[in-house]
Amino acid sequence: MTPRFLIAAMAGLALLAGCAGNKVEPQYPPKALVSFEERAELSSAWSQRVGRGLGRAAYPIAPARDGDTLFAADERGRLAAFDADDGDRRWQVDLEVPVSSALTAVAGDVYLATRNGEVLAVSQRDGSVRWRARVPSEVLAAPQPNQQLLVVQSVDGSVTALDRASGDERWTYTANRPSLTLRGTGTPTVIDPVTFAGFANGRLVTLDNRSGQPLWERRIAVAQGRSDIDRLVDLAGQPVLAPDGRLFVTSFNGRLAALEATRGEPLWDRELSSYHTPVLVGDFLFVVDEAGHVFALDANSGSEIWRNTALEGRAITAPAFAAGNLVFGDFEGYLHLIDARGGELVGRTRVDRSGISVRPVTEGNRIHVLANDGSLETLDIQ
Repeated sequence: MTPRFLIAAMAGLALLAGCAGNKVEPQYPPKALVSFEERAELSSAWSQRVGRGLGRAAYPIAPARDGDTLFAADERGRLAAFDADDGDRRWQVDLEVPVSSALTAVAGDVYLATRNGEVLAVSQRDGSVRWRARVPSEVLAAPQPNQQLLVVQSVDGSVTALDRASGDERWTYTANRPSLTLRGTGTPTVIDPVTFAGFANGRLVTLDNRSGQPLWERRIAVAQGRSDIDRLVDLAGQPVLAPDGRLFVTSFNGRLAALEATRGEPLWDRELSSYHTPVLVGDFLFVVDEAGHVFALDANSGSEIWRNTALEGRAITAPAFAAGNLVFGDFEGYLHLIDARGGELVGRTRVDRSGISVRPVTEGNRIHVLANDGSLETLDIQ
């Protein structure tokens, strides 16, 4: 029987090239860490504990920061608010729901979702639940707001728009879903008029936020190859919208594409398999491929500026950006800094042996890192 999801959250370690006897070899064995000239020092500012962490399934419950408060949760439903400066725990509540999604914190609320297909709006002030709503299935992607709506993408391929004030459903859009997909879904990008959503069938759709009707649709990746794994074409990252209206989209076993956001007209593309969300900084587009290679590309043309392969096979997180550096966690719990202009490793520290699988949260030169076991560490780049 074909599995419903391919567990690919181990960032390439679960994508298997072959086996000898009972021993299964990863397609990209993790590279050993080697010494380098450390030009950026990482110092710990504070640490805390967030319940039992991400659970055995390593749910992608990434923290969120809004202003001077950091919010983090565990997979059993403990949600806590911390002073981002000194780590003081302002409050903690037990939501009594199995949290599965990353958090979103904005305008006085924290939004999250569960394995049971429930979406919660929680007050940033005291952790009280303002409203609860149902969506068709489990949610792993962070709910995404605009001024009026909260848009939620579920693992069954549906996108649901809820009223931000009440949780009432406004519309639902459902895409065809292949029988085998990467674990999880893409995360929609939401602005006031439209939602950009990528799906496991390799398509990117722009939805009218008034009705949920598609305005345009573009195929980013085409299923090829003989094996089920070769034919995976998930758009598992989040589309990145530039201020000038360009849209950057990654796909697994497919392409990295730059589109004109109004009509979806292609600007450029290149072969690059990725299930991570890229980072756009000025004219630099930073992307991590399925092997754990880090690329800096010219956002105007897609041409390569540099690449770093030192973290190959180490199941690195999607990149964050802090003080001129790209920031990554890895499966052994190390935090790595790569200089954004030159591409060299410039800093490293070990946060927790349980590993880091969710993207760090950054603000200025400060980095908040949640380890798989619930250890929450805040570090500064010196």
